[in-house]
Amino acid sequence: MRPPSVNDLALRIAEVGLPHPLLVIAARAAIAAGDPDSAVDEAHRLRRSLLGSAINATGVLLHTNLGRAPLGNQHSRAPLGNQHNRAPLGAAGLDDGPARASNLEFNLVSGRRGSRASHASLLMATLTGAEAALVVNNCAAAVTLVLAALARDRGVAVSRGELVEIGGGFRVPDVMEQSGARLVEVGTTNRTRAADYRAAAERDDIALLLKVHPSNYKITGFTEEASVAQLSNIGPPVVVDLGSGLLDERCPWLGSRPDWLAGEPGARQTLAAGAVLVTFSGDKLMGGPQAGIICGKADLVAACAAHPLMRAFRPGSLVLGALQSVALAYLRRDADAIPFWRMASASTDELMERASALGVGRPSATMALAGAGSLPGQEIPSAGIELDGDLAASLRAFDPPVIARVNTQTTVVDLRTVDPADDQIVAEAIRQSLTRRN
Repeated sequence: MRPPSVNDLALRIAEVGLPHPLLVIAARAAIAAGDPDSAVDEAHRLRRSLLGSAINATGVLLHTNLGRAPLGNQHSRAPLGNQHNRAPLGAAGLDDGPARASNLEFNLVSGRRGSRASHASLLMATLTGAEAALVVNNCAAAVTLVLAALARDRGVAVSRGELVEIGGGFRVPDVMEQSGARLVEVGTTNRTRAADYRAAAERDDIALLLKVHPSNYKITGFTEEASVAQLSNIGPPVVVDLGSGLLDERCPWLGSRPDWLAGEPGARQTLAAGAVLVTFSGDKLMGGPQAGIICGKADLVAACAAHPLMRAFRPGSLVLGALQSVALAYLRRDADAIPFWRMASASTDELMERASALGVGRPSATMALAGAGSLPGQEIPSAGIELDGDLAASLRAFDPPVIARVNTQTTVVDLRTVDPADDQIVAEAIRQSLTRRN
C-alpha cells in the first residue's frame, strides 16, 4: 500500500497547532519510520521540543536546565507551543500591548543617538555603590572582557584554589587564555595567603590580582585565603569574580539577611573592601535575566566598554529591559516583584498550608536548594507533596509540564519553586498521573 503524501499527512495533523513546515517534518519522520499513523505523536514530540514554559517543582530555585531565575509573568496559561515567554513589565519584549520600539540607543532629551549601556548600567552602579557599571551577555563574558581590556599580554595572579570550572567545561585558565592575559598561579589548593600574591607581584609583571568566589563548591578543613582588603594593599588592582551575584550582604530588599545566605559576599561590600571591579551574573542570586555585570571604577569600566570584544558581548533590548525591571524592583526594595526572592523568602508554614490545600499526596517537609552554582551544599527548609513511586515522566507529560524530583522511588513536588498561581495546575497534573498509574 502506498504511503500518503507528506503534504496530505501534514494537513491531517493540523490540530496539533504547529506551523505547516513543522508538521511536514513530523509527517516525513512518520512515513520514514513506516508508520504514517504515528505522525500525530511525532508532531507532539516536536512541539514539546520547542522552548516553552514549565512548572519547576524540583525545589531548586535557580535550576539551570529550567532557565534559572523565573522572570515576572513569563508563563502564560496557553497550551505549550501557543504561548509567549513574556518579558517582565518594562521590558521591550513580547506582551499583549501594542508593538512599540524602545529607546535602546536613542537619547530622548537630545533626540540623537544614545548608548545602550546607559540604562541598566546606571541602576546597577547605584545598587552596588560603584562609580560605573557595564552589562554583557553573561558572567564568563564579563571576566573575559575585563582580562582582555586590562591585562592582555600581562600576568594575572590567581590562587590555585580558585581556578574553578564554571560549568559546561569552561575553566578560569581557559578564559584567561582566550582573553590574552597570562595566568600566574599562587598559593596552594587549600591555603593561599596575601604574601603569595605579594611575591608574585614583586617577581613578575602582574596587571591584576584576581579573586574568584567559589560559588559552586566548598573547600573545608585546613584552609586559608586572603581577603579583598589584604590584597588591595599589595599594589596591582584587585578584581573579584563573585559569580553568583548577591548585590548587598545586608539584603535591604528583604529587611534582613536570611540565615541560608550566611557567608555569601555582596558586590557592594566587595567594592567597599578595595576591589576595583567586581563581576557577577544577573540570573543567579540577583534573580534577573542571564547577563554578566561589571561594576567598579569608572575609568576601568570605560576601558572595558571601549574594547572591541564589547561589540560581541553586548546584550540586546530584551535582556537589558528585563534587567532594568529587576533593578528597579531592588531600588524600590520590592522583593515581591522579583520571583526568585518571593519564592526564596516564603515561610515553611505557608508552603505547608499550600501543600495541604492541594488535596493530593502527602504534605511533607522538604529541603530546597539555591542551585545554578550558588551556595553549594546550603539547604533551605521547604515543603511540598510526596507521592509513592516514580511519577516524574507522567508529570512531565502534562501541559504545561510539571518538573519534580525523585528520591528513592518517592516523587517530591517541592512548592518553594512553584508560583502559587500554578498550585491547581500542579494538583491536576498529580491527579491525572495517579489515575494513569492506577
